Amino acid sequence: MEMNRQQKRMLQKQGEIDAEGAPVRSRDRGAATAPSERTPPMQFLREVRGELRKVAWPSRAETVKYSIVVLITVILLTAMIYGLDWVFSTFILELFES
Repeated sequence: MEMNRQQKRMLQKQGEIDAEGAPVRSRDRGAATAPSERTPPMQFLREVRGELRKVAWPSRAETVKYSIVVLITVILLTAMIYGLDWVFSTFILELFES
């Protein structure tokens, strides 16, 4: 397998190949990792809170604008589907009512 220097360095860093480029270990793709200890509920909640602080939340104005766009889109698509349904049902009824 041909590799460039960057790939070799990365694989060496991960311990996949030795200095000459020969594989060091084989991967067992089917084996599942052993479950680690359970996180206590309070630590879990602290970690969740810390992650939620990192989220870039939209402002109130952005949320209102996006909600209006979604509402208008839903109304337009509903009207379009209703119109197509009415046209096709009228056509089918006319076709079979001889």
